[in-house]
Amino acid sequence: MSDTSGNLSFLYIINSTTVIGKIVLLVLALMSIASWGVILYKWASFSKASRQSATFLDVFRRSNKFSEVQAVCRSLEASPLVGLFQAGYTELTAQMRHAAPGDLPNAGAHPAGTATRPTLKSLPAVDRALMRASVVEINKLEHWISFLATTASAAPFIGLFGTVVGIMMAFFRIAQTGSTSLGSVAPGIAEALITTAAGLITAIPAVMAYNYLSQRVKIYATSMDDFSMEFLNIAERNFT
Repeated sequence: MSDTSGNLSFLYIINSTTVIGKIVLLVLALMSIASWGVILYKWASFSKASRQSATFLDVFRRSNKFSEVQAVCRSLEASPLVGLFQAGYTELTAQMRHAAPGDLPNAGAHPAGTATRPTLKSLPAVDRALMRASVVEINKLEHWISFLATTASAAPFIGLFGTVVGIMMAFFRIAQTGSTSLGSVAPGIAEALITTAAGLITAIPAVMAYNYLSQRVKIYATSMDDFSMEFLNIAERNFT
């Protein structure tokens, strides 16, 4: 477990592992790099979604026309609320396609009142459109998060596999040399255990990030439910 200078060396232990141990370490390294890439990507995308959702809600609640809200949706596409609004707005447009021109754009969160009041054919249809859009947006938010769960659950077992193989090889070398002294046994055991350590180092950040990101998805899902109810209340007040 020491290099030529007699000092403990982590790199020396890695270099002394078996071929299978090196393959296990390589797999774990690739999994760790990929999981950290997912963590950073999801953190950045969730932060952007939070900022744009706050902006979108401010525009939605201040606007007097749904058409005004629709105009800003293109610049706020990272927000999951935009997908819900566009689904609801599309359904409203489809139901009022034969209504008097200009009726729908004049409807908003706080309509001032119009001479001709448009009427929805089916409010439950709008609700179903919002529910479908909510499922789509949640799937987008959950994209790649399952990889973190896979990494968190598989990495320790992959590391354990490397350790078992390493210990088997260490005992095989002991049997060949016939020496059972600590000096001959300890290096082989240390070389075997390094894969277990690598598995834990890979799994711990992944499981922590998975729990955090899953909680963020639940918060987004709650905010989408609240927005859907707010959208339906507006549609019911003004179009039924």
